[in-house]
Amino acid sequence: MRQWSSAVLPLSILLILLALTSWLRYATEFPEARSDGKNRHDPDYIVTDAKGRKLDPSGRLLYTLVADELRHYPDDDTTDFLGPTLVYLHPTRPPVTISARYGHSTAQAQRVDLSEQVEVRRAATDKDAELLAETSELTVLTEEEKAFTRSKVLITQGNSWVQGVGMQADNQLQTYILESQVTGQIESHFARKKP
Repeated sequence: MRQWSSAVLPLSILLILLALTSWLRYATEFPEARSDGKNRHDPDYIVTDAKGRKLDPSGRLLYTLVADELRHYPDDDTTDFLGPTLVYLHPTRPPVTISARYGHSTAQAQRVDLSEQVEVRRAATDKDAELLAETSELTVLTEEEKAFTRSKVLITQGNSWVQGVGMQADNQLQTYILESQVTGQIESHFARKKP
């Protein structure tokens, strides 16, 4: 009897360790990778010469988005653009055209990240020359008609120019705010009127 009771304690410890080892194995085991293709980042459609339009509830055209090519990815509902051009149209403001070599957008194109040779052109009016802003990357919030960048920006309008690092643009307010390292040369309206 004495020999059996002395063996119970080591056997109990051994059984507890065996149970803990089995539990740890199943608790830390990674699920098997799915092989049904749902984890892949492949486009479900590719469109060349793509054209899209956004209308307000009354049917007024707000903006157009065209691209040489677009690729939609169903796994994260994003779209990649080649040669995108976004044009804002408003009855009382000059049209604004934003173009780049590449673009990437979230679902419904509410946020579009543009890269390489990004240009923002505000058309000339009776009073003002065309405005051109150039940068290497730009994020456009399409519904809010706002854009921003942390990169270097050069803005020219007629003989005036200004450059800086970082920009906040608001199409509704027609404002372009440079954030830092700003330098430039502004032509006076009075200087242009002199013969």
